[in-house]
Amino acid sequence: MTPTPSRAGDAITRTHREEWTRIVAGLARRFGDLDLAEERAAEAFAAAVEHWPAHGIPPNPAGWVTTTANRRAIDRLRREARRDEKHREAMMLHDTDPPASAGVVEDDRLRLLFICCHPTLPLEARVALTLRMVGGLSVAEIAHAFLVQDTTMGQRISRAKAKIKAARIPFTIPRAEDLPARTDAVLTVLYLVFNEGYLASGPDSPPLRRDLTAEAIRLARLAHDLLPDDPEVTGLLALMLLTEARAAARVSPDGELVRLDEQDRSAWDRSAIAEGLQLLHSRADEREAGRPGRYPLLAAINAVHVTAAAARDTDWDRIVSLYTRLEQIDPSPVITLNKAIAVSEFDSPQVALAMIEPLAETLDGHHAFHVARAELLRALDRPAEARSAYDRAIALGGNTAETAHLIRRRTHLTRNGDTP
Repeated sequence: MTPTPSRAGDAITRTHREEWTRIVAGLARRFGDLDLAEERAAEAFAAAVEHWPAHGIPPNPAGWVTTTANRRAIDRLRREARRDEKHREAMMLHDTDPPASAGVVEDDRLRLLFICCHPTLPLEARVALTLRMVGGLSVAEIAHAFLVQDTTMGQRISRAKAKIKAARIPFTIPRAEDLPARTDAVLTVLYLVFNEGYLASGPDSPPLRRDLTAEAIRLARLAHDLLPDDPEVTGLLALMLLTEARAAARVSPDGELVRLDEQDRSAWDRSAIAEGLQLLHSRADEREAGRPGRYPLLAAINAVHVTAAAARDTDWDRIVSLYTRLEQIDPSPVITLNKAIAVSEFDSPQVALAMIEPLAETLDGHHAFHVARAELLRALDRPAEARSAYDRAIALGGNTAETAHLIRRRTHLTRNGDTP
């Protein structure tokens, strides 16, 4: 039975979401060309759009796309073959030799991530490129994470790919001794991919993309297996688990984002919390010695939240202290913004507002700044200013769940007697 266009479309969308990175990574490993891998994978999905509605959804959709992409890559190499080396590449379809060892990284997607994080590229270029190639994020999503324009990010990614090609940076498997030098960028990528899944940035995206958070956690586990003694790797995995544990309580049945202090804590994943806390505890000696890094500190902040029996039991003094240490080793406007939110609970909204006002110019395009400002103004009983801040946050656009939450908060101001 020929599937309806909608069924075929759903299958293509699901396969793209779940398998894009694996397919691109496999092509990149085989052909050693990032552009070729991405372009041929895109062509294969375009072919699926034409073929599946008419001829049926294949039993193995990902296998169909992979085979199609491989054939198109080989056809491209054959067409462009001008030298013996190209001819040899074109004959890979008939290569019966066993594949080369994958080296210390056996998972194609994690290998691709380490390869894209080549130390000759600037750190921001490594992160942006791997978010695109490994995370499967759109240019707009990556630009949002970096607080830059879409065109700026698109140019950054194009330059990174061009440099790899022009400089003939070998698409080699990283040796064990190469891994630590690339770890910082790898962890940054995994964290940004996780964050995009935890609260998707696009208005057309589902509020939570648990496919992205699951993939980020899976890759973080592999990174931890590779580097079990790296405290940042351990801290990142703990952070992801402690954060993802709350996912089931983060969106209401009506599709509205639920704030942490309003969440049903009985819905939290206690096994994930236990695993995250165990990982964090494994680095307790380093924390006590005063040498924690960014991810262990962020994990420790989340541990305070998940171990509080109720929101009113949260140890805000501890959270402010952890953010202060984080500011010292990783200063950024976003860290200061988050610290101010904790200060509003521990000290007062007035003190917190004074902390974030100097960030206005830097974070004006960052919707979280205006959300925080709206909540602080609300707590200070300044509803007109709070409404303006809510309006700005809504205009900057989060996903549908966050927008619904902000609209309700703004509407509640009006119901409390403030003139619209």
